[in-house]
Amino acid sequence: MSSKAALVFRVAAVAEALSWAALLIGMFLKYVVHSSGEGGVPVIGMVHGVIFVLYVVVSLSVAKPLGWRPKTLVLALLSSIPPLFTWIFEKWALRNGRLDGPQRLTHGGVGLFESRVPETANA
Repeated sequence: MSSKAALVFRVAAVAEALSWAALLIGMFLKYVVHSSGEGGVPVIGMVHGVIFVLYVVVSLSVAKPLGWRPKTLVLALLSSIPPLFTWIFEKWALRNGRLDGPQRLTHGGVGLFESRVPETANA
């Protein structure tokens, strides 16, 4: 379950970051370059808004299956505010085992000194 939750979170985090980037590009074209039309801002803004809400819902939904502490959840939610920070948070969470699930906290998970490769009977 936690690997599916991690995958869903990672997709949502990257999608939110990319939609933020697209919105920034559209706003740059509209307000700085003064390109004709709206620069896609209304459509991209709506898409980003939907993905933003999806990211928040996904973050709240995967917190328990992934064994996140409240601090990690708050960081995930706050990362949705600055542009591209959801992607940065996702990379941090992956690097620090926050996407491994709660089994990392128990004896059933792989510890620091345990091998991920199963031992074989052949010596």
